Amino acid sequence: MTTRRDTLKTLAALATIQIVPSRVLGLNGQTPPSEVLTRGIIGCGGISSSHLTMPGKLLALCDVDRNHLAQRMKDAGAESNGIKGYHDFRELIARDDIDIVHVATPPHWHAFMSIAAAKAGKDVWCEKPMSRTIGEGIAMVREVEKHKRIFRLNTWFRFQSGFYGMRAPVSMIKKAVMNDMLGWPLRITVSGATGFDWKLGTWVGKPGLQPEPVPAELDYELWLGPAPMKPYNRHRSHATFRGYWDYDGGGLGDMGQHYLDPVQYLLDKDDQAPISVEIDADPQDSEAVGTWRRIEFTYADGCKVILDGENKDQRATYIEGPKGKIDVGFTSDIPDFRKKVDSLPDPPPQKTDFHECVRTREKFALNERNGFWSCTMINMGITAHRLNKSLKFDSKTLKFDDPAANALIHQPMRDPWKVA
Repeated sequence: MTTRRDTLKTLAALATIQIVPSRVLGLNGQTPPSEVLTRGIIGCGGISSSHLTMPGKLLALCDVDRNHLAQRMKDAGAESNGIKGYHDFRELIARDDIDIVHVATPPHWHAFMSIAAAKAGKDVWCEKPMSRTIGEGIAMVREVEKHKRIFRLNTWFRFQSGFYGMRAPVSMIKKAVMNDMLGWPLRITVSGATGFDWKLGTWVGKPGLQPEPVPAELDYELWLGPAPMKPYNRHRSHATFRGYWDYDGGGLGDMGQHYLDPVQYLLDKDDQAPISVEIDADPQDSEAVGTWRRIEFTYADGCKVILDGENKDQRATYIEGPKGKIDVGFTSDIPDFRKKVDSLPDPPPQKTDFHECVRTREKFALNERNGFWSCTMINMGITAHRLNKSLKFDSKTLKFDDPAANALIHQPMRDPWKVA
């Protein structure tokens, strides 16, 4: 069990000394990573297709489902490219010729696999959400930094691409915020009306699932891993796993880090979480994730973030303050808004090339540290939703004001899968 002392030590100031493995320096006659970096991907479900095309030489794929593995091996041209397939992720991680491990599994595996890779000297490219619980996130930060690994979370909107309904990069909104065009405090609304789909109708679980035979191609025991043992049902695994608390947190777990990590960046909250979360939803099933109508986060300085799950306010603006607002399509009530934004200083540059960060040992733009805080915000919302209870949170102690909520911070893992 992680103690408060461990937590505070983990989240203290970053270490400045980095140990660079000989492989990274190109010693002992090995090819330096300026020429090639090698990769292995754990998890061959739908999202893994995007990981196939990432930079670096792919050496290995792994999945507990033979059919999923076979399809990705085919997609990657495994036979002609010398890519090896694995059933057990531990064999992939044990290879000493792999530099980067991609964790593209359901979230209940993210912490354990990322930590195992870090302990084995691998750098980690992890799918979102970073962790299924706040406690798992604490352990990830601790172990990634203890072993001096480079970590990347696989969402990119804080540093590239048009930001959903804004149709502009987050950096443009950041310029307006950091140069006080909107005033302070700010209010942000994330909803269908502002261009964000919470997918609440997609990621809903089914209460009272009946046991079904486990498919011959699936190692269900290893698929569950650290999650509680529950009878197999096809709706519990693979494409619909997000609808169950044991593995994820519904639409908030799926889309939250895409939508809310940029919010943390915009508001300059990369070292803290909101102080409260209010929930408007119906009571939830103990296993199956349901829907919510509204979640409201409040920060210590009065900034608010509204998650409108039912798109109730069709006239909502994305971000607004005492001096003005920014609406869908990057429009504003501020005269000559675009011209003024273009003339403003840009935000500080970010390290956005993960492979270059692996070479130089510099932290990636979205790393274990700021990723932890945006994921904590998500897990605050999931906790409030699961308990159907509004909560207060302390970023220093990483505790809620409620015993039932605190019990969900460090949820037990099944033997032998432990992260502490």
